[in-house]
Formats: sequence, structure tokens, C-alpha cells
Amino acid sequence: MIRSRADTTVAGQIAEALARRIVLGELAPGARLRQDEIALTYGASHVPVREAFRRLEARGLVTAEPRRGVRVAALDARSIMEVTEMRAALEPLALAHALERMTPATLAEAAAALAEGEASRDLMIWDAANRRFHLALVRPCALPRLLRAVEELHHASSRVLIATWRERDWQGRSDEEHHALLAAAAAGRSEEACALLRRHITAAGAALAEGLG
Repeated sequence: MIRSRADTTVAGQIAEALARRIVLGELAPGARLRQDEIALTYGASHVPVREAFRRLEARGLVTAEPRRGVRVAALDARSIMEVTEMRAALEPLALAHALERMTPATLAEAAAALAEGEASRDLMIWDAANRRFHLALVRPCALPRLLRAVEELHHASSRVLIATWRERDWQGRSDEEHHALLAAAAAGRSEEACALLRRHITAAGAALAEGLG
């Protein structure tokens, strides 16, 4: 489901706090997340911490291995391209269906998210605005399974997008591509909009994968 409000449960709050640190690079790839330490830090029992780990694993941010515990997931070219190729296949499909039901309100929501992202240099604000822009455009497709898959891929790609933004000064290019995509969608140019979206997703993923070697 497309999340419309913040998760206020203890597990949700811990998961989001750890996700922010992982996405911003404060917790390095391979770093071990110790359940006892995290429970103490957040004044929680082990139960919500384990649930937070489960949620982070579902988002591709951590890995859990027998006898090795939970560690921050690696950020490598192969995993980047896996998420990139999945998004490039599924998100344009969702957009093609969504364009048949696009409304002025949908376009206005996407435009507002784009403007918020352009106005901020805060990585997490930009990432959230970027995600809202993309999800606003595909939400009218009214295909729940497809939307869930697209949303989870967006969460998994947060580290990729932010690393690209930070290391390659990608925001200017991303904003330009978003404007072109929004214009095509507003004009009802379905094939053009889907092609623009596919290239936009692929280029960002390929740029970081290349940087990692």
C-alpha cells in the first residue's frame, strides 16, 4: 500500500531512524547492527528492534545472516543495477496505465513534490519529494500489486539516488528530467512519458554503478 502517513509505532520509528542513517551513509555498508545497543539507544525492548530489522531487510537496507547477525547491506554495482532494471521495467508499466486516468489534481500533486525537491538541498527532504513525485504519477494506475512493488523498489533505491545526488551533483539533471516527464504526462503523450521515465531511472542507476566499478 502507498503510505499516506508516518508509522508512529516504536518499530516504525526505529526503522525510520536507522534507515535515515543508512541512506545518509552514517552507517557504512557491512556495519553490524547490534540488537542490544539499538534497544538501549531507543529505550525499547528487543521485540520492536527485531521488527525494525525485518522492515529494513524488506527494503533492502540490511541483511540478516545466521551467526553473523544483521548488517547494513552492501552498496555494489550488481545490487544497484538489479533495483534499477526492476524499476525501469515496472514503473513505466504503472505510468502507462496511470496516464489513462490522470487528473489535474494528480498533475498538481506531482508538480508540488517537484517544486519542494528543487527548493531543498537537504538529502532526505529531496529523497522524500522525489519519491512523492514518482508515486503521484503512477498512483492512478489503480493496480495495487504493481504499486506495492514500485513503492518497495523506491525505498530500496533511496541509497542509490542519494549517493548519486551527493557524488555526481545529480539534482540539476534529475529536476530537468522530471520537468520533461511531467510535461509529457500533462500533454497525454503516453509513449514519450514512459520512454522518458525509463531513461531517467536507467541513467541514475548506471551513473552510480559505474562510479562503484
